[in-house]
Amino acid sequence: MRNPSILSATPSPSSRTKPASVPAASVPAPLGSVVFDACQIGVVLRAVLFVEVVVAVATLFLAASPSEWLLLAATVTGGALPATLLWLLVGCALKKPLGRLPLRAQYGAGALLGAVAGLYGCGLLRLTGVIAASAWVASALAGALFASLIVAALVLRARGRTPAATTARLEELQSRIRPHFLFNTLNSAIALVRHEPAKAEAMLEDLSELFRQALADPGESVTLADEIALAERYLAIEQVRFGDRMRVRWDLDPDANSARLPPLLLQPLVENAVKHGVEPSPEGAKLRIRTERRGSMVLIEVINSLPPLRWADEPLPRGHGIALGNVRDRLHLLHDMRAQFSAGLDQKHYRVRIAIPAEP
Repeated sequence: MRNPSILSATPSPSSRTKPASVPAASVPAPLGSVVFDACQIGVVLRAVLFVEVVVAVATLFLAASPSEWLLLAATVTGGALPATLLWLLVGCALKKPLGRLPLRAQYGAGALLGAVAGLYGCGLLRLTGVIAASAWVASALAGALFASLIVAALVLRARGRTPAATTARLEELQSRIRPHFLFNTLNSAIALVRHEPAKAEAMLEDLSELFRQALADPGESVTLADEIALAERYLAIEQVRFGDRMRVRWDLDPDANSARLPPLLLQPLVENAVKHGVEPSPEGAKLRIRTERRGSMVLIEVINSLPPLRWADEPLPRGHGIALGNVRDRLHLLHDMRAQFSAGLDQKHYRVRIAIPAEP
């Protein structure tokens, strides 16, 4: 992986690129392959909480006193909780084969597994002597109903990616093929052709790769190494434009390269750092991109210095928060509750910090 160096060249005319639009969500895999996403810790916690809330409310109808309600809720939980965890475990283990089924078949499979899980929970209560009579039919129907509701919630979660993915695709094409960025790059390449042809060739290669990535059909995720390589190409192009005004520092941890990100997530963050840090400042700005693996998590930071007084009393340009909000949404769609995101002023710098699982 090459690090962009400072290239000496006359910047192109004073046209300015407009802020990059960060995609709202990655282009998803087919819906069926992401419905049974029961391996996510967030899905597990929400499913368990949902079942416990229903159990707590349902037992209120049968209890005559608070103590009786607590005893009855604990009794039902002894069967409902293991049954729920069993359903989630089987759904996670069979995620890929179930994902190949049509959507209606997935509903049926989920309900069937729910009925089996309900029978399992009822059997546990019967074997431990908690209940004298076994309500097998009621348990199976309750398990199928709960499972169908959870599958419906997972379907809605998966479909939530689709409209955002369409918007993301249009925004991504606009941000990659916008005229000002293209014209600035071509003008800089023309200026380099006679005196530094090797640099002009490298610049056009970087531009070609950016276009290729924008026009490709990405999957649900890519590696951090791929995102770093794309950001390097973008900064190599902008380095020709800004010259010594843009000072880039890369602190990259090779152990973090295998972490998964939504495609085309890091480069727009770097583009925002150039827009809000380098462009408005006559003296230029410093950019720092840092990655680090910390145990089971990978830390990613994009930091840029701000123009004089911007950090002191001027608000950030409108649109900054929208782009960062889209990044946050995309991360949570991919990694759910395991993703962490923060952005804001840090003394005289603007820092975007992302933490994601180290392993896919």
